[in-house]
Amino acid sequence: MEPTLFDKIIAREIPADIVFEDDEVLAFNDINPQAPTHILIIPKKPIATLNDIEETDLALIGRLQFTAATLAKQLGFAEDGYRVVMNCNENGGQSVYHIHMHLLGGRRLAWPPG
Repeated sequence: MEPTLFDKIIAREIPADIVFEDDEVLAFNDINPQAPTHILIIPKKPIATLNDIEETDLALIGRLQFTAATLAKQLGFAEDGYRVVMNCNENGGQSVYHIHMHLLGGRRLAWPPG
């Protein structure tokens, strides 16, 4: 499989405005933000879609969620509220086939999302 945009960001072949990184997770500002804060949180392990998560990935997926909550607290909008979104496949809005979590905050978010 050809490397995705996110694989290239992890490898530092493409620049990104990184806001968090550890051994398993990378978080960076979205280049097309849909809210005042819009951060993409990705595992460094390549997993194409939510359908491809295996039981051995459960701790990693929890780490993505923990990272989102931690960033929301650090950025000061955790108490006001925020949204975490993961899209799956074309009809779900997924455009990069490397799972990723959108952390959106800094304004009131409408429902349904669209």
